[in-house]
Amino acid sequence: MLVDGKWMADWQPVQGTDAKGGFVRMSSGFRNWVTPDGAAGPTGEGGFKAEAGRYHLYVAYICPWASRTLMARRMKGLQDVVSVSVVEPTLTKEGWRFGDYPGATREPLHGFLYMHELYTLADPRYTGRATVPVLWDKATDTIVNNESSDILRIFDSGFGALADSSVSLYPADLAVEIDALNEPLYTQLNNGVYRAGFATTQLAYEEAFADVFAMLDRLEARLADGGPFLFADRFTESDIRLFVTLVRFDAAYHGVFKCNQRRIADYPALSGWLARMLAMPGVRETVNIDHIKRGYYSILALNPNGIVPVGPDLSSLGL
Repeated sequence: MLVDGKWMADWQPVQGTDAKGGFVRMSSGFRNWVTPDGAAGPTGEGGFKAEAGRYHLYVAYICPWASRTLMARRMKGLQDVVSVSVVEPTLTKEGWRFGDYPGATREPLHGFLYMHELYTLADPRYTGRATVPVLWDKATDTIVNNESSDILRIFDSGFGALADSSVSLYPADLAVEIDALNEPLYTQLNNGVYRAGFATTQLAYEEAFADVFAMLDRLEARLADGGPFLFADRFTESDIRLFVTLVRFDAAYHGVFKCNQRRIADYPALSGWLARMLAMPGVRETVNIDHIKRGYYSILALNPNGIVPVGPDLSSLGL
């Protein structure tokens, strides 16, 4: 991580633990918003006005948090409004790196090699993780936001007439219900797989493991009784939040994160939902299974020899 603007030691997946040895995720450091008129939005400072070509999104195909912003950008029709760069899948001693791995890109604005260089350009004294996604403002040459949940909603409502108004990822009449589902979805599943994978004690691992499969069972029942989306026939940000975890589950979390009680392929409703999601226009182009497998299996703390498995067969999920 960066400490006072300096890169410290080699990249490590776990920066903090709780009293039980559980994985603690660090908070995002940049929380400004893009809004149609440049007002401050829910958090942060104002001045970031929606303009075509002004903003750039940095993502990793391996990362679910980054990929959900990539999906929101596509669903809201912002491909020609917000440009994108993709880091390489293999985590290095200095974190995320730009380069020539198939599907990755060079850093186009400054020629940087590492993601952390963007962070210290935005704040020369920055302390924290140099994570993706990052929404960058080309006009002021700084980070607008590096919190994926914020960027989801920025893309949904912050670009005004520049975005597709026929799609609403966070409709007002469902906001309370979406928030109520998002909280356990994040705690038990989205972050639950990380809590299992990066646990430092058996107790912390088993608690996270139980959370993951309790939520999968709950979602299986929900989709079996309704659908085609989590809120009946209305596609929302909750579907995006679920999708990015499920599409990585059998390929990575089942193996390297030891979430191996069942596969998504073993859940009829969830696997059917995942296949329907992949069939939606633009969704498949946000998924790169090679990056996902190579990225997760490059975490030396979990896979010291760096061997990437040939399997599994994901054809039943539409992959």
